[in-house]
Amino acid sequence: MSGMSGLLRSALTGLAIAALAAQAAFAQDAGEDVIRSHGYSYFGDLKYPADFTHFDYVNPAAPKGGEIALDASGTFDSMNPYSRKGRAGAYSWMVYESLLGDMLATSEGLPADTYGEAYGLLAESLEYDAGKNWVIFHMRPEARFSDGTPVTAHDVVFSHNLFLEQGLQSYAEAVKRRVTGAEALDDHTVKFTFAPGISRRSLVDQVGAVPVFPKAWYEKTGARLDEPRLDAAPGSGPYMMAEAEVNRRIVYKRNPEYWGRDLPINVGRHNFDTIRIEYFADDSAAFQAFTAGEYTFRQETNSKTWATGYDFPAVQKGYVKLEDLPDGTPPTPSGIVFNLGRETLKDRRVREAIALAFNFEWTNESLQYGLFKQRESFVQDTPLQASGVPEGAELELLQSLGDVIPPEMLTEPALLPHTSDASRLTDRRNLRRAMGLLDEAGWPVGDDGMRRRADGTTLTLEFPIPSSGSATIGAVVENFVQNLRAMGIDAKMEKIDPSQYTLRSRDRDYDLVFDNYSSFLQPGTGLMQRFGSQEAAFSLFNPAGLASPMVDAIINAALETDDQQMQDAALTALDRALRYELFMIPVWYNDAHWVAYWDMYAHPETMPPYALGVLDFWWADADKAAALKSSGALR
Repeated sequence: MSGMSGLLRSALTGLAIAALAAQAAFAQDAGEDVIRSHGYSYFGDLKYPADFTHFDYVNPAAPKGGEIALDASGTFDSMNPYSRKGRAGAYSWMVYESLLGDMLATSEGLPADTYGEAYGLLAESLEYDAGKNWVIFHMRPEARFSDGTPVTAHDVVFSHNLFLEQGLQSYAEAVKRRVTGAEALDDHTVKFTFAPGISRRSLVDQVGAVPVFPKAWYEKTGARLDEPRLDAAPGSGPYMMAEAEVNRRIVYKRNPEYWGRDLPINVGRHNFDTIRIEYFADDSAAFQAFTAGEYTFRQETNSKTWATGYDFPAVQKGYVKLEDLPDGTPPTPSGIVFNLGRETLKDRRVREAIALAFNFEWTNESLQYGLFKQRESFVQDTPLQASGVPEGAELELLQSLGDVIPPEMLTEPALLPHTSDASRLTDRRNLRRAMGLLDEAGWPVGDDGMRRRADGTTLTLEFPIPSSGSATIGAVVENFVQNLRAMGIDAKMEKIDPSQYTLRSRDRDYDLVFDNYSSFLQPGTGLMQRFGSQEAAFSLFNPAGLASPMVDAIINAALETDDQQMQDAALTALDRALRYELFMIPVWYNDAHWVAYWDMYAHPETMPPYALGVLDFWWADADKAAALKSSGALR
C-alpha cells in the first residue's frame, strides 16, 4: 500500500544485521549440514534472535482483563472452521495453535512486523538439512490443550493426516504431492519428509503452520473434520469457546490455565479476558447496534457509513473514538470475478466487454464519497507491482519460459484498468468499445435489443450477492448490472440468504461473483492452490477457476528461485500475468484501517505494518471502561 515501500523492501530483502545475529544461533553437525533454529524463514534470516523477550511492536506491560465485543453479519451453524459444509462461527479458528506461530497473529500466523518469518510456539526449536529434504520439530513438553491433556507429536501427525483425509481437496492434493511422511519420533519430536525433485518453498513453513487437534478427542467422539458441529475440538490456544448461541452470539474466554502465556512470542498479547461476537442480519442492523453500545469495536468497510454515519450522540460526546490507522499490507485483491468454467466467459473479448461496464470513477464519487483508490495490481503499491513493459531480470525470466508466454506480454505495458467518466454512470466511449467487442465475439444485438449467438442463445449473466452484505455493495452491483443491460446483456443481480450464498459460492454456481484472491509477497506452494491449473476445477481459493499454463510456468519459476532478485522478478512477472488473464475486474482499495470503538481500548503507539491486531495486541483500559459505565453510556 502507499507509503509502505521502505518497510516492505526491508522485510523482503532481509534485515541483514539481525540476520547475522540469528545465524549465530544456527549449528551444523559434522556429518551433515543441519540447521537448527528457534524460527524459520526460507533464506534463513530472522529478525528476532533466539533470546528475544517480546515482539518489538507489543506493549509488554499491557494489562490483562476486560471484554471486547465485535459484530458479524449473517448466520452460523458450526464451530468447526475447517468443514466445507455449513457456516463456521466467527473466529472459531483462533482456539488452535501450530508448531510455528498462532492463529491470532497475521493471517499466516506470523509476526506483524516482518514478512516470511515464523517463530516456534508449540515447537521450541526445529532442525532441517540444508537441502530441506526433512524437518524435525522439538516440541515444548509443557504444551496443553484446554482440557488439560498434553499436546504431543502424535497429535501433530494425527492433525496433518486428518487434513489430508478430510480437509479441502485442493489443500490435500497439494500437500500429498509435497509431504511424503509425518512421523512421531517420540512424544515431543515430530519429523516430516518432503518429496524429491520439487521446490523447497513452503515445505517447512507448510507443515509448521498446521493447526494441531487432540487425537484422543476425535477418537473418543468419532467427530469428522469435514462435518459441521457446535462442539468443537479443544484447542491449545489462549482462548476457549465459552458460549455459542446459533445465529446470535459467540463468546470466547481467555484460558486462565493457558500453558504458553509467559513465552516471549506471547508477551504483550492475548490481553482481553473475553471476546464476544454479536450476530446481526445485515450490516445496517449491525451499525445501529454499535451506536447503541451492543458491541464495542467496529472495523468499518463501508465508505458511506464512514463518511456520514459517525455523527451519533456517543461520538459527539466523546464516548466513541474514531481512528484512521495505516495499513501496510498489500490490499486484498477483491473484485468482480468471472467464472471461467462458463463457456460464454471463456472468450477474453466477452470478459473485456463486461469489464467495461464497471465505472470505478463514478462508483467512487457517487457511492463511496471519493474515499477509495482504484486497484491495479495483485500486489498493489509494493515493489513487486508490475509496471510498463518488462525489462531486466523480469524480461529475462519471461523470455526463458518460451512459447507459453504470449508475445504481447513481452512488448506491451502491464494491463491497467480502463478509465471512465466520473460524471455519469454509463461512459459512452466504453459502451461503444464494449459493444464492438461483443459483436466481434459473435454476440450481435437482436430485434428485441438482447444479444444472441447465431443459435439463438441469449447472453445471460447471473450475479448473486448475500442479503447480509452492505447496502453499498448492493448498489455497486446493481449499477454495474444496469450498464450490462444497456449493452444488451441479460444480466441479473440475485440477493440471496447467506447460507444459500455460501453453498453457491462453494459450488461455483454463478457467472459473476464479488470475491477475492490473496496477495503475495513471497513464493509458496499456496500460489498453486490460488492460481494454479491442477486444483483449478475445485479449489475454493480460486473462485474464477483460473487454469493458465503461463501462470503455472511463472509460479514454478518463482518456486525455483534461490536469490532475492530473481524471486522478486518472478513475482513481478506473476502479477503481470494474472492481470493479463483478465479473470477479475479490479475494484477499489483502502490503504488504511477505519476503526470505531467505545473509548475503553488502547493499542501500541507505533502500529506494525502487517496487522491491525485488535484481538492480538490491543488491550482494555479498566478506568475508561468504568467511566463509560458510570456515565450510563454503556451497560
